[in-house]
Amino acid sequence: MSDKTTHFGFRDVPVEDKARHVREVFDSVADNYDLMNDLMSFGIHRLWKRCAINMAGIRPGQTILDLAGGTGDLTRLMAPLTGPGGHVVLSDINAAMLDNGRRALLDRGISGNVSFARINAEQLPFPDNSFDLVTIAFGLRNVTDKQHALQAMQRVLRPGGRLLVLEFSRPVPVLKPAYDFYSFSVLPRLGRLVAKDADSYRYLAESIRMHPDQQTLQGMLEQAGFEQCDYHNLSGGIVAIHRGYKF
Repeated sequence: MSDKTTHFGFRDVPVEDKARHVREVFDSVADNYDLMNDLMSFGIHRLWKRCAINMAGIRPGQTILDLAGGTGDLTRLMAPLTGPGGHVVLSDINAAMLDNGRRALLDRGISGNVSFARINAEQLPFPDNSFDLVTIAFGLRNVTDKQHALQAMQRVLRPGGRLLVLEFSRPVPVLKPAYDFYSFSVLPRLGRLVAKDADSYRYLAESIRMHPDQQTLQGMLEQAGFEQCDYHNLSGGIVAIHRGYKF
């Protein structure tokens, strides 16, 4: 075991152990994931995701990689936009989340232009220049080496392609006291009542605080080789949509 550590929420853990800890969190919450998202955000997460897709510029025939796609919320919106000539790869590192995503899409009759892959965002098993769009929604903060993952995303994009990151970020100062109270007092109790798991939702709140803020993440995209990078705050900066292009 190496002596290098990284953060898992507010705890330091060996680098090689973080993926296992994250997997255990999502193994625990997978079956209640969609319900808890609705309860935690009062349903607003669906609007955030629709806004992100509206900014993605999806066209018929495009090939899309949906990283950390979980239960398939983004894929469900993107697959009809690509049409029968396009293709969406729904991927996640967690098998339980991916299984739930597969079932959710099949239940909605979405299957013809979607495939599924259990992959690590840091080690993308695709050739260079494979996709027109790469998306990752509420998953980047769980990645151990975010910079390496962003570089992998840039590699698999075609010239002219874009990356879209939807992630929790830093809210405006006036929201911070209420947001902190909700995150650290209400959210774990909600997790205990509904999902019988307070610790995983405490980790959620902690992981958000440890994630790079808007300006820092934009700089990381630029360092990974993306151009014309920008971000757009939603709900006062509670979440942000980041975009970067490969030319």
